[in-house]
Parts: sequence; structure tokens; C-alpha cells
Amino acid sequence: MSEHSPETRIRNGALRGALKDGVAAFLGVPYAQAPVGALRFRAPEPAEPWEGVREATAFGPTAPKRPYAPPLDALLPDPEVAGDDCLNLNVWAPWPTTGGGSDAGDPGEGGRPVMVWIHGGSLIHGSSAVPVYDGTAFARDGVVLVSINYRLGVEGFGVFPDAPANLGLRDQIAALTWVRENIAAFGGDPDRVTVFGESAGAISIAALMASPLAKGLFRRAVIQSGAPSARSVDVARRTTEAIAARLRVPATAEAFAAVDPERLLAAQTAVTGKGNPILSRHTFHITVDGEVLPDHPGDLLADGASADVELLMGTNTDEYRLWFVPGGHTEKVGSLAQRFLLRKGRIPPRVAKVYREGRTREKPGEVLGVLAADKLLRIPQNMYADFRLNGRAAATYLYEFGWPSPVQDLRACHALELGFVFDTLDRPETRALTGPDAPQDLATAMHTAWVAFATTGDPGWRAWDPARPVMTFGPGTPSLVEAPREAERLAWEG
Repeated sequence: MSEHSPETRIRNGALRGALKDGVAAFLGVPYAQAPVGALRFRAPEPAEPWEGVREATAFGPTAPKRPYAPPLDALLPDPEVAGDDCLNLNVWAPWPTTGGGSDAGDPGEGGRPVMVWIHGGSLIHGSSAVPVYDGTAFARDGVVLVSINYRLGVEGFGVFPDAPANLGLRDQIAALTWVRENIAAFGGDPDRVTVFGESAGAISIAALMASPLAKGLFRRAVIQSGAPSARSVDVARRTTEAIAARLRVPATAEAFAAVDPERLLAAQTAVTGKGNPILSRHTFHITVDGEVLPDHPGDLLADGASADVELLMGTNTDEYRLWFVPGGHTEKVGSLAQRFLLRKGRIPPRVAKVYREGRTREKPGEVLGVLAADKLLRIPQNMYADFRLNGRAAATYLYEFGWPSPVQDLRACHALELGFVFDTLDRPETRALTGPDAPQDLATAMHTAWVAFATTGDPGWRAWDPARPVMTFGPGTPSLVEAPREAERLAWEG
């Protein structure tokens, strides 16, 4: 094995990656066959074996998608890699794969801890090639880091009468199955896998925790800025039907497969382009399909699904500002519009009253944003943590990320924590959201907590209990806070 060209053998064949500073990177490794031709709109099929040594030094093709619309495109870089083989993954691993030492990532007898990253992007954007998600720092600290691609948009979450639902989730399960079968070749322990993801990736993880098809594929989970969420088949198919109407074709997989891919993407973008997780009209959803998800994931999790899985989850203090500030919604929404949107969002007046009275210096659009983000994220996470506590589940840990970015007054907005978790503050793509002076000590603290959780199941602070402890990462030094903004949380229980 060359010092500069690490090689390993997995079930499908031999791989050659790249080595830098003791970290091997194997990029663009297929975990399933290309979802084209007869396999389009079908469940993933295992990747086929190859002869010889496969070069794995460049990211593989990304799932069909379009960039974020302005002005978000400048804040959220979303590279595109052309090609059909989009069901691929990347592995970063300490190299060589075995060695002594007493560090937290010492492989021991069973191998090193493994973390599998599932990216976000509203189920229509994102990929494992985003530079912010570089896995080098995790491997540097003793973790085998895997990042995956999965089908997006109508290809991954369309709802058709003649095709399986939740194809993107099925892709994620196929990738986790690949990890279980192959990760030992990279020095990883298949029995010590942590799945972690943000936004749509976090929602995916909640669904995986609820799915009987994913049982046993991971031991720990991290949910960043997400919560259990799914829709019935009838509701989830509305976006597919809207795209079909725009294309003037039947809402079937057979008809969609006959449409030129670029034309299909254009129609999808036209239908979903104005949506966001708060002010949404047509978006894609995970579906209660009776197979991947027999019921709503929130109900399945409350009933004890994945009670044995250790869980870390949290939100950012100003989630809504990524969606509201760049588009000017904080300024556009006055008191009258606020009340209309609160009614449309089915937020009880008594809850809104508590928030308005506690936030008299904030604009109506800002209060609306906090309410909407709490309804979507913070309140469901608190409820789920309580369910797990009362059900005597494995340990649950909560965090809040609060360091305020100076960029466009976004503050601690959605997705800001990612560069801190991955310890990639030096990347230009990370600085698009953080600015140039983000605190490295905070990134070190947060990244170290994620490594510790994946390694031992304990991120370094008190597990959830009736006092509601939440580790706050910024502003300032990380500190444990009990029951933050409790009056606002209690308002939802009234």
C-alpha cells in the first residue's frame, strides 16, 4: 500500500483513496446501483461488484437538483456533480486503520466509532459534496465519518400509485446497510454507528428511528434542527400532483419517467420554489406509507420505537432568520399579517399572546418567526425528550446553539451550527454564513461533544431529567441552562 494511496477491500471490490495528514478519504463509493432506466422510481438495488481497483478520490454524482434560489444561494453553497450514479457515499478514516494509543477514538477490539451524516436541504437540495461537511476533523479525532447522497425531490419523495413511497428514505436505509456490511474495512465498528443530520436530514433520522426497516442499523442518533414529521399519502401526493399538472401528464411514475429530466426539474422548481419550512405551500414530505413508516414517526417514537437508541438533539436560537431575513419577511410582516399567518399556521391565540408580551421589542415578523420555529422544532423536541424520560428510554441530551452570526443580522439561524459541528470554520463556504471571525473555541467544544457522544454515548453534560437541562453553545462559553424560555414552552401545554 502506497503512503499516498490508501487501499482497502469491501464486498464489491478494491478501493483506492487519498491520504493526507493521517486521514484517508474514499470518495464517491457506490452503495446502490444508479437509479435510472428500469431502476428509476424503484427501491435501491445493491451496487454491483467491479474488477481491479476502483479510484475513490473525487466526489460522486449528486442527486438531480437545482441550486437554492437567490438570496439563499450565496449563503448555502450547493455543488452539483454530473452523472447518474448518485447513490454514493464518502468515508474519512484515521489511517492506517489500526493502531495503539489511549485517545477517545482508539479502535480497541471492535473498531472505531462510526458517524453517518445525512444532509439537509428541504428534501430538494444538498449533497455529501458540500465543503462544510468535510469529514477530516472527525477522522482526525478518531471517528470513521461517512456522508451519503440520497434521491431528492420527486425522484426521492414523490408519491405515485405505481411506485414505492419514501425512495429517499429507502436509499438512506440501503446506505446504512452498506455501512453495516463494509465499514470494518475502514477500521469502523459496525455495532457503534451514530446517525446524525440537520434539517431534512434530522427529520429523516427521526423517521429512520421509527422505521422497522432501519432497526438495528445504528446505536445512537443526533437530530439537529429537526423533529419527527410525516404526512399521509393523500396529503403528501399533492406536490406530485401539482408537478404533474404543470407538466400536463398523469401523476404516475411511468409518466414521470418519460419526461426529460431537465424539464421535470424545472417543473419541480416552479412548484416548490417559493416554499420554505415556515412559509410553505408545496414541499416534499416523508410519507406514512405502511411499510417504511407504518404510522406517523412521532406516534411510533412515543410508543417506544428506538427507545434503546441514545439520542442527542437540539435547535438554534434564531432558526427562522435564515428563511425570514434574506427575503425581508421580518420587515414585511406587520401586526395584521402576523395575526393572519398565526391563524393559518394554527397557532393558538393564547400562545401568541405569551410570546408577544415577552418580546415587546421585537417586530411582528420576528415574533411570528420564533413562534413558527418553536412549533416546528423546539416544542416537539421537548415533548419527545419527555416521552423518552417517562418511558425509561436510553439517555437523551438536549442542546441549543446560540452564537449570533454578523452576516446579514442572521444571528443564530438555521444551519449556522454546521461549520462548528464539523470543525470547518476555515472553509470559505462555511464563512458565507458565519463571517470570517467565528470563534474556533466554540467549534472545538461542539465538535468534541459530538465525537464524545459517538464514542461513549455521553456528550459531556447531564442527560435530560425533570429539570430540563439544555447545553447552550454560545454566545460566550458553553454552559448548562435549565428550562430555557420556560414560560413560552408552557404556553403550548395550556
